[in-house]
Amino acid sequence: MSLWEYANPKKFMETSGRILPWASGLAAVALCVGLVWGFFFTPDDYRQGSTVKIIYIHVPSAMMAINIWVMMLVTSLIWLVRRHHVSALAAKAAAPIGLTMTLIALATGALWGQPMWGTWWAWDPRLTSFLILCLFYLGYMALWQAIDNPDTAADLTAVLCLVGSVFALLSRYAVNFWSQGLHQGASLSLDKKENVSDVFYFPLLVSIAGFVALFVALMLLRTRTEIRGRRLRALMARQRGA
Repeated sequence: MSLWEYANPKKFMETSGRILPWASGLAAVALCVGLVWGFFFTPDDYRQGSTVKIIYIHVPSAMMAINIWVMMLVTSLIWLVRRHHVSALAAKAAAPIGLTMTLIALATGALWGQPMWGTWWAWDPRLTSFLILCLFYLGYMALWQAIDNPDTAADLTAVLCLVGSVFALLSRYAVNFWSQGLHQGASLSLDKKENVSDVFYFPLLVSIAGFVALFVALMLLRTRTEIRGRRLRALMARQRGA
């Protein structure tokens, strides 16, 4: 079976219809377990106190904000190379979810940063690149709305996605590029010495799994809606031409 079979709208609708309930259920369970475990059954940090528990929302949302843009980049490239409409619609469907994750990450970062840094915002390299990424999400969505021809909109938004990917990468690696920034290093790493303590680490992993499953469920749901909307517009166009 070829992966490209799922670019067929009918095949995608059938497969996503089977996956969607499982992704939704997994998201609900993992988010409930991860957030309840993290907020109510982990101790306060000896330096950050109870504010450290923002990690269970901030880190997953920040990770998803960046990775959703990467997913949009991949699907946009597929559109440019293979001209599969489902990939373009999937990128379009993912953008509002990515924007929401970015806003959550910025808001929780401010709540976390104020007691730690003494300020709600700083023009730190990572924070600045993250803010620019948020603006790219807004621009991407606005560009889709501004162009009537869906294929032209998909082409131009794909190019915008390529440009915005620079800031997605900067958001991820700015701490490594500019060591003088206020933002701390990664909370999760392949190097165990850089990870948070195990008492925070394991509920954080569950919370991240919940955010990933939530994104999959929302993305499938929104892509299915986009496909149905495209079919409806095509049907209405045929009726007007008849």
